[in-house]
Amino acid sequence: MLVFKFGGASVKDAKSVRNVAKILERYQNEQILVVVSAMGKTTNLMESLVDAYINQKDFNSILDEVKSFHRNIIKDLIGDNSQQFYEVENLLIELECALDTDMLSNGYDFVYDQIVPYGELISTRIISHFLNENDITNRWLDARNFVVTSSHHRRARVDWDTTKNLISKRAKKLIEKQLTITQGFIGRTIDNTTSTLGREGSDYSAAIFAFCLDAASVTIWKDVPGVMNGDPKLLDDTTLLPDISFKEAIELAYYGASVIHPKTIQPLLKKSIPLYVRSFVDEHAPGTIVQDHGLQNVVEVPCYIVKDNQVMLSLSSKDFAFIVEDNLSHIFSALASSGIQINLMQNTAISFTICVNNDAMRIDKFLSIIGDTYLIEKTEKLQLLTVFNPASDSNLSSIGEGKKQILEHRTQNALQVILQ
Repeated sequence: MLVFKFGGASVKDAKSVRNVAKILERYQNEQILVVVSAMGKTTNLMESLVDAYINQKDFNSILDEVKSFHRNIIKDLIGDNSQQFYEVENLLIELECALDTDMLSNGYDFVYDQIVPYGELISTRIISHFLNENDITNRWLDARNFVVTSSHHRRARVDWDTTKNLISKRAKKLIEKQLTITQGFIGRTIDNTTSTLGREGSDYSAAIFAFCLDAASVTIWKDVPGVMNGDPKLLDDTTLLPDISFKEAIELAYYGASVIHPKTIQPLLKKSIPLYVRSFVDEHAPGTIVQDHGLQNVVEVPCYIVKDNQVMLSLSSKDFAFIVEDNLSHIFSALASSGIQINLMQNTAISFTICVNNDAMRIDKFLSIIGDTYLIEKTEKLQLLTVFNPASDSNLSSIGEGKKQILEHRTQNALQVILQ
């Protein structure tokens, strides 16, 4: 049994959907579960919809854009017979009804999880219907019936026992019979509200299903040849990494490599399920394999990871006392309560500095918890550059050209630099 995952770029328009059909056509004799993301930049659009709803602004123009985007793809796929896609129209009606309900008292994260997942639900309905219309018989599954999570909205934790039981006993039988299409990124809480696994969580969904199905492999189809040692848009000379150990993949994901979601590796590592990253542009290219090499390192070249829109928070005690264990316990508790992920951390005797993604709501929550206790310096619009396996700093000047280096942090395996 195989698990395929197609991201937003691979289903961004009608041409891309046809390309997915072409790839799946080659595997019609295999047992395959296909995990699909929202189409193109739909998630960004849905997040704008949430922001407008939360701030009680008129969201109708954004909703109309969501509708027209998907309807145009449908029309491009099958012409004027778009009424056949009644499941999509039903989902659009559900979305509109959700926006008409009062969810404000439940907070941003809850509202997010009730609105944004419609992107995945709609995309999978379109793809499933198109495949069936083109003699690629498949079944559509709602991932929320199988992936059960905690109630930590926007960062839900998987209830592994319940999820494994549902997938192995119910979903597996269906997948063994025919090609199956489901959604990435989404699940449901034990009280039956929709939850999400974190931004870019569709890779993680693929790993969850693969673990519970005892899959032979997971393949992530991307718009790149495989895992590269840097972003080709930023570096003139990038190299394909044909083979990566699970250990190295975890480290690269931790530092922010966008090709693989950070949570994806652990479920695969536990059962030694290989992960392939392949190009949907050139389906015959070998791509990258991520597999178990134990603690051995197989990547021999430096890997460059750039994270934009970063915020640096520097905390110090108001009386300039040492930052000791009690302070750190308080700070980390506040970070956990706020749902903030640390991208870089450095401390001295009297200060504690972190670099985080610019998530205003979570940062504000964190600052409201610790603001009365510490002096806080906040610096925005920063860029974080990480060099994993640094053999040379030759590319730092080209990436950070015209920028000021304001902090540097080194470990045995990585160099991290904050640029302004």
